[in-house]
Amino acid sequence: MLEIFTLFADWLTHAVLGLDPSSRLGQAVHFFVEDTSKILVLLMVMIYVIGLARASLDLERVRAFLQRKHRFAGYLFGSGFGAITPFCSCSSIPLFLGFTSAGIPIGVTMAFLLTSPVINEVAVVLLWSLLGWKFTLAYIVVGMCVGILGGLLLDRLRAERWLQDFAARAYRQAGDHSDAAPQAQPAPGTMTFAERHEFAKNETLEIAGRIWKWVLIGIGIGAALHGFVPEGWFERQFGTGQWWSVPAAVLAGLPLYSNATGVIPVLESLLGKGLPLGTTLAFCMSVVAASIPEFLLLKQVMLWRLLALLFAILLASFILVGWIFNAIAPWLDIV
Repeated sequence: MLEIFTLFADWLTHAVLGLDPSSRLGQAVHFFVEDTSKILVLLMVMIYVIGLARASLDLERVRAFLQRKHRFAGYLFGSGFGAITPFCSCSSIPLFLGFTSAGIPIGVTMAFLLTSPVINEVAVVLLWSLLGWKFTLAYIVVGMCVGILGGLLLDRLRAERWLQDFAARAYRQAGDHSDAAPQAQPAPGTMTFAERHEFAKNETLEIAGRIWKWVLIGIGIGAALHGFVPEGWFERQFGTGQWWSVPAAVLAGLPLYSNATGVIPVLESLLGKGLPLGTTLAFCMSVVAASIPEFLLLKQVMLWRLLALLFAILLASFILVGWIFNAIAPWLDIV
């Protein structure tokens, strides 16, 4: 199905605009058209589907399960759900808002948000076929550990204090069990399908109207760098294997933008050109989960303090992951 967006980008970029597919401008415009159309459609569909589900599920029981003695299971659930959902960071934001509005503990929500852009089932299949089961398993474990430990830390710091006003207000209302608490939606089972559709439609229009321009800005930055960063630049800068090459690769990935599926061919290419495994992995994780375009989008739901903390957690995690994978690469049959 996703090939439709590629075909649309081919038609608009090359047939309508007449841009050369091999030119830097042509590649940048193609990237922008394909990712903009794909992400905006996914945003609208996913916000609607999650809104429809929220109007149907007994969120009180889910919240009670995750808030009490099953908190660690909640972190595991959030990270695991992030791992099996095929969304980039942009399309994870509607789910993040849905979790927040449902009163799901912030650590569980953050575990989802941290894991979702890094792992998905398509990326796992590609990694398995290209780099083998040992690397794939290690990658999954590392990605989920980053999500679980990050969620645990942010829960302990009560990170819900640093959400934007509208998100924090929804979180507080959902967690208020007093009789005077406003009801975000009717109780499950009392709504007709038409009412659930209306609830989901209104939520779709409200959230999409708030973040669409940031989607365009984020993809625009990524498209410009995708088309105009010289080929081979990264291999020349970070192929030495020195300790500093890992943090340098992480910093170099920040301005770029991709999803876990799209970055796999980049990972394979960099490894094929001699870049160390850990350095390559740290760079790719930075591109996917800690990029500047992503943080432009997250600014719509988080205050600067939470963004800075999330940013620091990710950077420290990716640098540590890079050093570890550089050390264990011989045991993964990848050098």
